[in-house]
Parts: sequence; structure tokens; C-alpha cells
Amino acid sequence: MPSGTADFQKRLGARIREIRTALKFSQESFADACELHRTHVSLLERGKINITVNTARQIAHVLQITLCELFRGLD
Repeated sequence: MPSGTADFQKRLGARIREIRTALKFSQESFADACELHRTHVSLLERGKINITVNTARQIAHVLQITLCELFRGLD
């Protein structure tokens, strides 16, 4: 894994969790809305797995933000 990749994944996961909880989604209801399994969302939020572009797009849509907003300031 390239240097910084794990840190980026953790920052992205924290961003997703922060917005999800602000919108009052439980992890399970958020996963359902994103058409993902709850354990997949859990792994994403903890920065344990990498996110695909399609999954990021689904997540941004459910969070009612753009992909740019999802990734802004994480680099």
C-alpha cells in the first residue's frame, strides 16, 4: 500500500461517518440507502478497505453532497 493511502482511507471514512451521523442515519439504514452491506460500510468508515468510484458516488448521493465535497481537503 503506498505511503499515505491508509491515512487517506481513515480520513475519508471519518468524513463519511461524520456526515452520516449528522444526517441521523444509523449505519444500517445508511448501508441500506447506499445498497451496501452494513459490514462494508463499517469497514469503509474505519478506513480498513479502499473505496471504489461507484461506491463513493452512491455514498455522496445518499449524503446529499457532491463527490468533490466528499473528497475536499482529504489529500
